[in-house]
Amino acid sequence: MSQSLPPLTAIRAFEATARHLSFTQAAAELGMTQAAVSYQIKLLEERVGAPLFLRKPRQIALSELGAKLAPEVTRAFDTMREAFADTRGRADGTLAISSVPIFASHWLAQNVGLFQVDHPDIAVRIESDVRLTDFTADEIDVVIRGTRKILPGLVGHLLIKADFTPMLSPGLAATIGGIREPADLLKLPFVNSEDDWFELWFEQAGVKDRTVPQRPISLLGSQNLEAAAAVAGRGIAMLSAGFYGDELASGRLIQPFDLLASDGHGYYLVYPETRRNSPKIRAFRDWIVEATAPLRGEG
Repeated sequence: MSQSLPPLTAIRAFEATARHLSFTQAAAELGMTQAAVSYQIKLLEERVGAPLFLRKPRQIALSELGAKLAPEVTRAFDTMREAFADTRGRADGTLAISSVPIFASHWLAQNVGLFQVDHPDIAVRIESDVRLTDFTADEIDVVIRGTRKILPGLVGHLLIKADFTPMLSPGLAATIGGIREPADLLKLPFVNSEDDWFELWFEQAGVKDRTVPQRPISLLGSQNLEAAAAVAGRGIAMLSAGFYGDELASGRLIQPFDLLASDGHGYYLVYPETRRNSPKIRAFRDWIVEATAPLRGEG
């Protein structure tokens, strides 16, 4: 049986080259010379009896056979990577979570201790980040991201819809005698007048003349910072309502209208399909999906 499988070095060279479509980049990733990668590919092609790549001037492309083989080989390597990653994770007992800042600060940090009470054998490490995560390279088990679509090979569970509505400080609203109708908001400064959510919300609110007065533009880069500016009375911020219950309850912010608009975004728990049965991921998935049910209006 062992003789029926081509040399692992050749398979690794093929998988990396197929991903990069470059002998040079594959060689850099594998710590080999370009000539060594080409040699391993040649050995593999001799083994299968057909070309796996089409050599063109200054570029290569997968042959028909190579295109059929590459996804299966990549999937096999992903499965092995995840198996070793899961073994490492069980050994150190740590669940590594990467979350967008808004979810990390307004929900996860406040509630993750409840997960650890139920699962004292699992330590939790949280990173606040918005970057795309490479699960094969980064030491991250699950991510929480705002998105409309879950990419192939990943599993996603909706935690909360990113429905949004304008919020502002009571003091700012008082400067124009209060907010009675959506059009009144146009009399006040916006924290970020370039935010596309304003246009969508006003459209759904039926405000026909949505001309925003020309004011200096602030690009604060995160909903957390925009909310802080709104609390300070600097302007109206378009915020995901589910995250700001405390600010509304304390009166630091007001939500003048019940209307929640949507652009299809939601905050999802995401992890590789190959790791869906990892014990620590399964435990966290089951806990957080149930714990966030009230945010989705369930339960």
